[in-house]
Amino acid sequence: MFCLHRTRRRPVAALLGLFALLLATACGAGTTDSAGSAGGKSPTVRIALGVDASYAPLYLAAERGMFEKAGLDVRLTKVEGGPAAAQAVTAGTAQMSANADSTALPQMVSNPRLRALGVFQSSGRLLKVVLRKGITSPRQIKSMGSIQGIGLYATHEYLQRHGVEPDSVKIQQSSPQEIPTMLQRGDIDGYILFDPWVTKGVEAGGHVAGSTGDFGVTYRQWLLADQQWLKEHQDLAGKVFKVVAEADRLVTKDPHAGALAAHRQAQLPVGQTKKAIGEISFESRALTATDVASSRKIVDFLLAQKLIKSAPDYDTVLLRGWYDQHAK
Repeated sequence: MFCLHRTRRRPVAALLGLFALLLATACGAGTTDSAGSAGGKSPTVRIALGVDASYAPLYLAAERGMFEKAGLDVRLTKVEGGPAAAQAVTAGTAQMSANADSTALPQMVSNPRLRALGVFQSSGRLLKVVLRKGITSPRQIKSMGSIQGIGLYATHEYLQRHGVEPDSVKIQQSSPQEIPTMLQRGDIDGYILFDPWVTKGVEAGGHVAGSTGDFGVTYRQWLLADQQWLKEHQDLAGKVFKVVAEADRLVTKDPHAGALAAHRQAQLPVGQTKKAIGEISFESRALTATDVASSRKIVDFLLAQKLIKSAPDYDTVLLRGWYDQHAK
């Protein structure tokens, strides 16, 4: 998903994480060769992506050799998630990445060469509100856990929608792995996350109180590329997106196959992944005016929180006509 580091120590961790990504990529670690050697057919395209159910179509495409059948040499490079995927494109260790809109937009501020090519999935149901036992109303909340980026944005929207001023609530930013434990200890009254952390929160005594779509928050996953690479590989990027679009259709038709591929490619639990797939709309399409409006709202929030210093040039970084021209 999406992260922005705000503490003094987290930027160092982010740099170390990026260094590890560079080293791992150089050594060939963390990659899935879906097409083997290019053999002169096509330049290698590395796609950086996170590890969760959102990326099931890409896992399925790799598992079934769909890129190879299209004459492509595509390799999936699994990263921590959040901004790491877009940072891999910036660093040149990947040519494309899969990122949520709220992840990509701040990266586009720091690297204006990043381009969003189109949407390959979206959801207002995947991220859920988990509240501690005894908390039955948002007005009872005194503290919430949050991942950065989409988590922080959704937390603010949730509180405001229920008439609670976010500044009156202590928002503790942490990793997804730590947050259910914080709920169990009583350190927080609730959080907004995706599985398996929703299930772990329920196992820790919490209860699900709704999804982000209930209060108007829907995320979109984009495929990104660097403009310098893209201008020389428009057709190649389009062919890659076409395979992703076909994999979208297959996952929608057969969620179990998508969950099995995610298990084999990324060791994700089949049952939880299949359930999550059912809460995601896997559809590849062009960017629209609605996507731009949603992006502006996210950026306005990031600016208000002083997480970024300026807005990206939407007309430049969001390629609204690209998908229909190259990938449809």
